[in-house]
Amino acid sequence: MSKVSIEVSSPLGQTILVNQVCPRCPLMIYDKTFPVDLLIMPFGDFDVILGMEWLAEHGVILDCYKKKFSVQIEDGNSVEVNGIRTNGLARIISAIKVNKLLHQGCTAYLAYVINSDSVESQCSQIRTVCEFPDVFPEELPGLPPDREVEFAIEVYPGTNPVSIPSYRMSPTKLKELKVQLQDLLERGFIRPSTSLWGALVLFVKKKDGSMRLCIDYRQLNKVTIKNKYLLPRIDDLFDQLKGASVFSKIDLRLGYYQLKVKESDVPKTTFRTRYGHYEFLVMPFGLTNAPATFMDLMNRIFQPYLKQFVIVFIDDILVYSKSESEHEQYLRIVLQTLREKQLYGKLSKCEIWLSEVVFLGHVVSAYGIRVDPKKIEAIVQWKTPKMCQRYVVFLD
Repeated sequence: MSKVSIEVSSPLGQTILVNQVCPRCPLMIYDKTFPVDLLIMPFGDFDVILGMEWLAEHGVILDCYKKKFSVQIEDGNSVEVNGIRTNGLARIISAIKVNKLLHQGCTAYLAYVINSDSVESQCSQIRTVCEFPDVFPEELPGLPPDREVEFAIEVYPGTNPVSIPSYRMSPTKLKELKVQLQDLLERGFIRPSTSLWGALVLFVKKKDGSMRLCIDYRQLNKVTIKNKYLLPRIDDLFDQLKGASVFSKIDLRLGYYQLKVKESDVPKTTFRTRYGHYEFLVMPFGLTNAPATFMDLMNRIFQPYLKQFVIVFIDDILVYSKSESEHEQYLRIVLQTLREKQLYGKLSKCEIWLSEVVFLGHVVSAYGIRVDPKKIEAIVQWKTPKMCQRYVVFLD
């Protein structure tokens, strides 16, 4: 190693004083050795940076598109080296460029990046969660057990059955309908029906492009006596979190399907399709009293722990504590309760043992509660309504 004094401009535009050089270091490319003079520089992200002089000296040919290069050897042949292919990098700018943009009035955002695909695997590695694998199955095991609460559909006296004829579907949707009906039948959630009631079936496209089967129960809802059970105010729920610093959010897997419909009211859930009429044995989505009924069930199940370390809102559960040791105890109590009541969570949608979680459209942390930025962004990007009906949709 030799002593030198050289000023070098870094890729970030900074001037660095280099005072050490390693002359004629052997650089191995496959089984070939190439000498190179290396300057000692504080670039921890790179093992070696080959300069233009060395590239020119060895007749290096770069192919940026294919991410490879060839370097000539003594016998006139060349050695080809393939680089690592990636899906492309995000645009990166220097810290100096960032400062310039900020001085120009540009807006900057600090983002915490997390790989969403790894959320489930991270949760499954938590010791307390590992003790309850049966609480997080890949699919619901079948019909739920009889519970202290069952879903009833009480209609106004003298109401006649409401039946809406089905409408034409495209071949693609018919194919998807057949697949989803078969899945619901095999899992025991629906059965063939001869009821005089009948609702429409429609599909709604999910964010991932798949189709969600929906039943249009609006006509049934109009003649249903409304459940007076009040859902809790969200701000009242959040008042309980004062002093909490550790949080776990548990999302039930198809929560409504974990509660049976009262046998005498099953015929009212009937929906009509080209492939026949079917009725739900479990509580379907879209019925007016479904949220209140499920809220009643969850409050009864977790009554001993409410306002102590648990918040429930329909099928979402939040466990909170002031310390790590408390949290382990509380989380185990909640998971044991779910096991005993045969309620099942969806691990990929859970957030376990974190200092910050998203719950009921808000970001909850030890530093307070704020609205989820995604909700604000959705409102900002909402197109200006031009019709009265659009205003109503926006306000809803």
